[in-house]
Amino acid sequence: MSGRGEPPARAFVALELDARVREAIGELQARVAPRLEGLRLTRAEGIHLTLRFLGPTTPEQLRQLGPALASAAAAVAPGVAQVRSLGTFPERGSPRVLWLGIEAPPQVLELQLACERAARRAGFEPEQRPFRPHLTLGRWRDHAPRPDLPETDLGATRFDTLVLYKSDLHRAGAVYTALQSFELGGG
Repeated sequence: MSGRGEPPARAFVALELDARVREAIGELQARVAPRLEGLRLTRAEGIHLTLRFLGPTTPEQLRQLGPALASAAAAVAPGVAQVRSLGTFPERGSPRVLWLGIEAPPQVLELQLACERAARRAGFEPEQRPFRPHLTLGRWRDHAPRPDLPETDLGATRFDTLVLYKSDLHRAGAVYTALQSFELGGG
């Protein structure tokens, strides 16, 4: 992790997807993108279920988060979630984000709350928006018409790893680096 004197890292906490669903997401993106003008796709290999976006994070906050996230992950059993239903944010007006829904099992919701508590203890402001489990498939920069989205069901994905990520923004898109990984344990 970071040493003293380093600038804050842009960080977030997320659950990894299994390889089969990640591949299916890439295929879905290839099918729908040509019909959605101006959509900039998220790289399929970087798609994850964000439980808590942290934003600028100091090295001290990263040190505080590690043990709290390890404890939270150990207390939750791995689980399976259904991946289906395309949608956009915001719900009205010009869309900015294309998302794929996650029907999260109770343990994912418990883990999200534990990540929120860990973030608050590390000095982050409380998240004001309700947690809406989704995978971001792409973003529009400019005004776009509301799309007609196909019915989508990619089946189930297994969640068994919680990851604290650093995000570096580049012209070609964000690059995510895992800082720490925590296996879900259910203990």
